[in-house]
Amino acid sequence: MRITPSVLNADLSDLAGTLEKIPSSDAVHVDIMDNHFVPNMTFGLPVVEALRRRTTLPMDIHLMVDNPDSYAPQFAEIGCESVTFHVEASGAPIRLARELRRLGARASMALKPATPIEPYADMLGELDQVLLMTVEPGFGGQKFLDLVLPKIRRTRRLVAATGQDIWIQVDGGVSVETISRCAEAGADVFVAGTAVFRADDPDQMVRQLREQATAACSH
Repeated sequence: MRITPSVLNADLSDLAGTLEKIPSSDAVHVDIMDNHFVPNMTFGLPVVEALRRRTTLPMDIHLMVDNPDSYAPQFAEIGCESVTFHVEASGAPIRLARELRRLGARASMALKPATPIEPYADMLGELDQVLLMTVEPGFGGQKFLDLVLPKIRRTRRLVAATGQDIWIQVDGGVSVETISRCAEAGADVFVAGTAVFRADDPDQMVRQLREQATAACSH
């Protein structure tokens, strides 16, 4: 069970300081938005490059942008350990996944809540992770969409059929109220933003969420 806090909900005026508050995290999740694929704009490559120099935590990049085919490899080139692209925006997702792996990053494919997993079953073997959005992408602090839980279960079955170690990440509205349901459905990587950074002790919240997910999965 891995917890990857999203800095979108952190103190944006002190991102480096924010990362020092979550040493127990498995990675730091960075949302890149372009105001085209989603109605919001966040960080670009220079900000991520600066953060990369300030933390030893793995960088988990989530691109919510048009044309990730040309943009995503740049994040692998600067040493980000995991790069996620939205399949809805990619023109050649298999080629992109292979390029990310060639550059040394974990290749991850994201799906919006209404995008089914089944059309992409045959390409799961090209991936290291599948990210299932549990809110509509674009903004932090949204309410978790329970309607995605059946898709998490179906994705877990499809991943199991490959016989490969492919992580299933959920992103959106993950909190102490929702993480157990996600873990029971088959997720094993959890993006939590508001829940972590609005807690009195962000690192304690990271540990609490991991414990909850682990307990739910063992039932």
